[in-house]
Amino acid sequence: MILSWRKNKLGLLSKLKKEVPGVDSGAEIEIPSHFLCPISLDLMKDPVILCTGITYDRESIEKWIDAGNFLCPVTKQGLTGFDLIPNHALRRMIQDWCVANRSYGIERIPTPRIPVTPYEVSEICSRIAAATQRTDSKRCGELVGKIRNWGRESERNRRCIVSGGTGNVLAASFEHFAGVSIEKHAGLLEEILLVLVWMFPIAMEGLSKLGSADSLKCLVSFLVGKDLSPKKSAVFVLKELLLVDQRFVDSLAAIEGVPEALVSIVKEPLCSSATRSSLTAIFYMILPSEISEKMALKFMELGLVSLLLEFLVDAEKSLCEKALGILDGICDFKQGREKLYQNALTIPLLVKKILRVSELSTEFCLSILLKLCKSGERDEDDVRVEAAQLGAFQKILVLLQVGCGGAMKDKV
Repeated sequence: MILSWRKNKLGLLSKLKKEVPGVDSGAEIEIPSHFLCPISLDLMKDPVILCTGITYDRESIEKWIDAGNFLCPVTKQGLTGFDLIPNHALRRMIQDWCVANRSYGIERIPTPRIPVTPYEVSEICSRIAAATQRTDSKRCGELVGKIRNWGRESERNRRCIVSGGTGNVLAASFEHFAGVSIEKHAGLLEEILLVLVWMFPIAMEGLSKLGSADSLKCLVSFLVGKDLSPKKSAVFVLKELLLVDQRFVDSLAAIEGVPEALVSIVKEPLCSSATRSSLTAIFYMILPSEISEKMALKFMELGLVSLLLEFLVDAEKSLCEKALGILDGICDFKQGREKLYQNALTIPLLVKKILRVSELSTEFCLSILLKLCKSGERDEDDVRVEAAQLGAFQKILVLLQVGCGGAMKDKV
């Protein structure tokens, strides 16, 4: 059986016109049916044989199995094993076919790399642990680089690496070399951090290593430094630590320069993910605790309130939610409410964001307005009047009409 594959669906029309002048744009290329994956019906790039003897494209059959399907898509037989054997003969035939049809703009499919195995992951983790114990930074760097290259090759490799507990091993290595000398091993520590970023969430064992005094000192040194790549990695890892345990918040707050570095990332964004991580870290540092007031005051001194209000004007959804969450936390303190009273953007922005961004943003806006209106301070009457003039009460009526959650209903 021969199936037809229209070249314009391949996005190769421009090449076709260039290499074969005068060929009709609607011309068809005939592809042998056994070159097509039974699942995706696309030309196979990495054909593999399932235990039932049927060949599929690796990416398609892995997605099928990962989705919880344990029957062969073609034969409907139960899968007795999940080993995928590369079909080298078929792959070479497909490559030869691509070469034979290169005049039609078909590119040769590259020979796929063999996926990493759990055994290889276990072996490299053992070698990293041994190199760390010897404080052999050169060997450790080579092994970490190998893991990074594996991760770049495919998402499947990343899943295999993560499931092998590599995050805990790298976290232990990071703690060790950070304790020896940050300056001497800066390159290795940056490399480990780059790999760790895509391994979260990692187990508590690894988080404890990253949350140690030596590790936090190293992370903060990257955070306050000028190099952008380690700065982005450091703020992400710090955010993940603060999500887990208040102990990490207390330890981080004791290190000089952290608030300034977090605010600078919001003020001069590196990328949206770094800004998101920085806002999340700030949010957790001002959550109710023994140090929350001290941290909130420090952030206010750095101009965070006015910075966030300006930031809210055109912030995307997730960033808007985090910024409003921080302002809601700052509103718990008298000095924070005073800062909001003094800024002309406060009430217009809060009213505008109600029902405009998300349910969570609306809840934060209502919470802030409630705190400003019921604080018992002299400016609260002005807040009520301004909010009413800007249409806050109409929006609240809409909320009551359409229905809202229990927590939001209490605020309304």
